Amino acid sequence: MSQINLTINGESVQAESGMTILAAARAAGIYIPTLCHHTELDSYGSCRLCVVEIGSGERKKVVASCLYQVAEGLVVETESEKIKGFRRTILNLLMHRWDKIPAELLERYGAKSQERFVDNMTYCILCGLCVRYCHEIKGANVLGFIGRGTIRQVVIFPNQSAKYCADCCPDDMECLDFCPTGVINSHYYGARPADGQKLPHAHPVCINEDMNILEIFERVGNV
Repeated sequence: MSQINLTINGESVQAESGMTILAAARAAGIYIPTLCHHTELDSYGSCRLCVVEIGSGERKKVVASCLYQVAEGLVVETESEKIKGFRRTILNLLMHRWDKIPAELLERYGAKSQERFVDNMTYCILCGLCVRYCHEIKGANVLGFIGRGTIRQVVIFPNQSAKYCADCCPDDMECLDFCPTGVINSHYYGARPADGQKLPHAHPVCINEDMNILEIFERVGNV
């Protein structure tokens, strides 16, 4: 692969063609936060914490660094005031879904609970790591998403689970280890929260493939 020269936060950085900005920054020891990225999975861009500014002057734009590939002469800013503001807002929103976001992340960007945001303490941050692991690595498609926006949910399809889970993970459910919040629940092993405490909610929600959309949303509590 050819070498690409770019600038990140005023520092000259070399990267291989095809690398993402996130990968190039991490290789250079430059911090960019993310909650949905995993080196074993395809980039997804769900949490948007990894957004950065690229370009200069009036041509600057905001991109997800886990998806955007490096280019010769690219200029990147990872901690501009605009980017800090974006991350602060994202963390403010996430705090109302998951109250165990790393304190150092909240402090770094000045995130605080906001009265204008409604609490929906599901402990699921919709990072998609469990869904993507089940699809990309295991090819089982036991987990999936339903809904959009604020009513988006991770669900488990029982028919697929009965077909694959016991043989796929006979000793432990490997997708549990990909969940950054520790909220995933299984009828085999129960909830395993990250701090060892019992969680008020457990995800994913079980639904049947033959349910209509109204029945599904009744099951997950969104109607």
